[in-house]
This record gives sequence, structure tokens and C-alpha cells, in this order.
Amino acid sequence: MGNFLYYLLPAILFSLYFSYVGNETAMFFAACLSIVPLAGIMGEATDNLSCYLGEKMGGLLNATFGNATELLITLFALKAGLFSVVKASIAGSILGNILLVLGLSILVGGIKNGVQSFDRMHINNQTSLMFLSVIALIIPAVFFHNHSGYALQEFSLLVAIILFVSYFLGLFFSMRRRDVVCEISETHGRWSQRKAIILLGLSTVLIAVESELLVGGIESVTETLGWSEFFIGIIVIPIIGNAAEHFAAVLMAFKNKIDLAFEIAVGSSTQIAMLITPILIFVSFLLGTPMNIEFNYFEIVAVGLAVLIAQFISLDGEANWLEGSLLLGAYAIVGFGFYFV
Repeated sequence: MGNFLYYLLPAILFSLYFSYVGNETAMFFAACLSIVPLAGIMGEATDNLSCYLGEKMGGLLNATFGNATELLITLFALKAGLFSVVKASIAGSILGNILLVLGLSILVGGIKNGVQSFDRMHINNQTSLMFLSVIALIIPAVFFHNHSGYALQEFSLLVAIILFVSYFLGLFFSMRRRDVVCEISETHGRWSQRKAIILLGLSTVLIAVESELLVGGIESVTETLGWSEFFIGIIVIPIIGNAAEHFAAVLMAFKNKIDLAFEIAVGSSTQIAMLITPILIFVSFLLGTPMNIEFNYFEIVAVGLAVLIAQFISLDGEANWLEGSLLLGAYAIVGFGFYFV
């Protein structure tokens, strides 16, 4: 925690200073640097609280705050009307978790521990949920390709409701045991319940502030560096928002706990697709600027292939370093493709 603070406080102060002087490009990168340790503190506080709340409430808490950083960033992008950034961020988070995080975890775990075994049935359940999400992405692009307006908005709302309900059905079906929930927090050392609650609240508020600054600097970054909003949404924001969670997955694989690494990577993708996406749709309707669920073909193809790869890898219940390197190679190809597009 002390090391976090030495790094975190200057980053927050710099982001606020650059916001005050109007240097939006510098503000964007300072906000990015602030969000990474804040997300780590939020994740650590959530894991610790899960141990005190028990199996059901602990699982619900993890479901609620598992991708809270990503949700806060996209909510501010949604408020700013940056729908392309929001959709790209959703697709980028799924790709980053399945290809980058899972690939790096399997690679590191395989090099350190050799062939690693995991719960094939549980991961298959997660990837099955992801296939439902892929269907939800494909149908609007095919059926409503040349249409817009109320029909697409109403359809998007109905799909969001179906995904939202399906997510909690899946969560109920595969509720994690108490010892699995607490095992993650034990890698950091147990916090008191009061400390965890205070830090969870404080980190949430600060992430909200920094997320607004980050979104406010996107336009300046696109003009200054030539990055497209699409590239920022699909590559930069997912990496920033989930950096702490990514590190936790790799650490679990290194410690020969590949089941937890899979749970973090694949479970997070499922949460983004089936919980965060519906919430964003609901909020957009409440704001009076409905966002539809029609993604572009680049995003659909990339996400569909990533989910298919995850399904293939989980079939035999074993993972090795070669599979990890192939996933990383796939992410590099997709990333370069999105950069040049």
C-alpha cells in the first residue's frame, strides 16, 4: 500500500494540475497513470471484503466491482456521447482478457510449472455464456445493417435485458466457494473490514474523478498523436482499466493456480459482455441518448474468434506455454490491425 501511495499521489496531483492549466493530452496520460494503482486498491479491497461477507454476498460483491473501473470510464464516455469509444472499450476488454491476459497467464504458468490442469467444465460454462454474447453482437449487425431508429433501440434494450438476466443465472449456477474467494485476498494479506470498506469507497470516488479527466482528454490525444477514438477505446482503455486484474491473473498462474487465472480472465470477459454492456445500455436510455448494441464488423469478428479460441483451449482441461504464446500472437495481430484501421 505504501508503494502504491508514493506512485499514486503524484499522478493524481499531476492530472488535476494539467486539467487546471488546460493541457488535456498530459491530463489524459496522468489520469491513466492514476487509474492503474486505484484499480489495484479497489480490487484488493473487494477481495478482502468478500472474505467477510461469505459465499453468496462475496460472489455478488465481486460481480459488482470486478469491472467497476471499466464501467466508470465507459459511463463518462457514454455521458460525453462517445459511443464508438464505449463500444470499442467493451470489445477491447473482452479481447484483452481472453487473448492478452489469459495468454500471458498460460505462458508464464507454463514456463514456471509445465503443463497445468484446470476445471474444464467451469470454463466451458463461462465460454458458453460468451457465445450468447457473440450472438447478441452478430444479430444487430446482420438484421439492422441498413436500419436505425426506434426498432434498433428497442431491440438493443431487449437484448440487454436478456444478457443481464442470463449473467445472474450463470452467476447463481457457478457461485464460487468461500475458500476460492478468500484465496485471492490472501496473496495480499488480510485487511480489516473497516479498512476495506473505506478504501473501496475512496478508490471508487477517485477513479470516477480520474475517469472523467481521462475521457475529457481523448479528443486532444486524437488530434495530437493521431490515435483514433476507436484505437483508444479498444486497446488503451481496457489495458488501463484492468491492469491490476491482469497482474493478479498472471500471478495466480505463476503460483500454479491456473484455475484462478482462468476465472479472472474468462470470468471478467463474461462480466463485461453480459453485465457491464447491459448496464451501459440501460444508463444510455435513462440519459435520454439511447446507445444501440450494433457493433462494427471488425469488433464482431475479433471478439467471435477470441471466444472460439478460448473454447478450443478449454476443451482438454490442460494449458501449456505454447498455447499462451499463440494467444499473445493473436492479440498482437488484432492490436496492430485495429491500430492501422
